[in-house]
Amino acid sequence: MAGEASFDVVSDFDEMELRNALDQVRREVQQRFDFKGAHVDLTQEKDQLVLVTDSDMRARSIRDLVESKAIRRGLSLKIFDWGDVKPAGGNLVRQEITLRRGLPEDLGRKLVKLIRDEFPKVQPRIQGDAIRVASKSKDDLQKVIVFLRELDEAVPLQFDNYR
Repeated sequence: MAGEASFDVVSDFDEMELRNALDQVRREVQQRFDFKGAHVDLTQEKDQLVLVTDSDMRARSIRDLVESKAIRRGLSLKIFDWGDVKPAGGNLVRQEITLRRGLPEDLGRKLVKLIRDEFPKVQPRIQGDAIRVASKSKDDLQKVIVFLRELDEAVPLQFDNYR
């Protein structure tokens, strides 16, 4: 592999930026007049967020807040998979927000096929939940990155380990 350049296509997000965005949401909820006396509980688990609040309308307001704070912190909105708002008992509603991390297997295969069809001199390989793209020409790799950025996929794509 001497003289071969490569990079990884991954789908991930910065955990600390997400935590900071959620902290900002919690602080704003405490200060806003329209949330005065309202029950709002936004917790972060390993691969999901759980929102428990008084009403469906407040859940939508919290969603807008989370999305705006995430954008300001440089997070893609594609990492959030907003579940349905369900009754939680005691006049409360619950919403689970799944956090998307890693490339799904079917999307990985699709991207590898698209790269192979478009760029025959490039070798894409699936490695777990990432794709390693290798080539002898760095120009070809840069063209692949531009091509992948133009695609509108359900997950945010990042490019790591460019060497």
